[in-house]
Amino acid sequence: MTAIRIDSQFDSGNVEVLDIAGTTARLAIRKDHQSDFFQWFHFRVAGTGGRLLELKITGLEASAYPGGWPGYRAAVTEDREFWGRADASYDAKADGGTLTIRYQPAGDLAWFAYFAPYAWERHEDLVARIAGEPGVAHRVLGTTLDGRPIDCLTLGEGPLTVWLQARQHPGESMAEWWMEGALDLLTDPADPHGRALRAACTFHVVPNANPDGSVRGHLRTNAAGVNLNREWHEPCAARSPEVLAIRTAMDATGVDFCMDVHGDEAIPQVFLAGFEGIPGMRPGQLEGFRRYRAILERRTPDFQTRHGYPEAGPGQANLTMATNQIAERYGAVAMTLEMPFKDNDDLPCAAQGWSPERSMLLGRDCLAALWEWVKERG
Repeated sequence: MTAIRIDSQFDSGNVEVLDIAGTTARLAIRKDHQSDFFQWFHFRVAGTGGRLLELKITGLEASAYPGGWPGYRAAVTEDREFWGRADASYDAKADGGTLTIRYQPAGDLAWFAYFAPYAWERHEDLVARIAGEPGVAHRVLGTTLDGRPIDCLTLGEGPLTVWLQARQHPGESMAEWWMEGALDLLTDPADPHGRALRAACTFHVVPNANPDGSVRGHLRTNAAGVNLNREWHEPCAARSPEVLAIRTAMDATGVDFCMDVHGDEAIPQVFLAGFEGIPGMRPGQLEGFRRYRAILERRTPDFQTRHGYPEAGPGQANLTMATNQIAERYGAVAMTLEMPFKDNDDLPCAAQGWSPERSMLLGRDCLAALWEWVKERG
């Protein structure tokens, strides 16, 4: 029986092949460079011949979030367009923690990933397309350690300053799918929410805040192995030029509203985390966050408020994190949006789980909710 072939030497690729026997493979995930974080995988299997594959990813009890593996199903595609889900099971006691993926492709090729990737080439296409729309300005806020641009798209004429950023954690690729949906709404001349928001707000949008980690196939860090969402208190050019560039731009514009878009490995719901516990809380600031959260819950069944992260006590907020630092520094209504790697258990989809398509729709819903929030704010 001819053995399958497994490759990951491409944009966002990550896997180590330990051994292959026929259609069974034993694999491991490479750690982020200069870091112990690992969880993201993305690889191609060739020579399948329509046979049943059994792919065992080992050593996962040492991964960043072992709690993310029970109940998880791997993302899979055969045409690199539609991403479905492959059956999987997790055994914490086998070979240091093993996820076993079983999938029978129709043809000779299949790609597997922790979540549907958002390629750097697609990022370039998105930036080019949106930058070419009427009323949109593009600028490069800075350069990463690997020499990639930190793109920012600015649009709108209104007095309210809104910042949207995604993929501080590069493996959370659903965040850039969300950005595509949000930008499509903002630039759609037929969409009334986009038109109203552009009149009321000026948007500064960073679709990918960690290009190096995205291309390198990292889960959580940049080229230096630094978790950017722990650098917001004192970013520096040597460790976190991405945060330094974005925060410097925010200093120049101020921030009234900010959404930092992420994905959560373990919690199978969509939720928001706020800035409870910042020492410099302004009057009405926290109420503004809670009002937006209530609007979003009413607008879409994909969002809920029952599950999420614990709130920090008074004065206990971690100011190294973007949402807390932005709320403290600018008096902004800031928030972290979390989407699942698994599925939304409140509204599950057997074929795809949480998906690029639902991420893009949520981006549109979040901005429609923002218009309602702006309108009520007066």
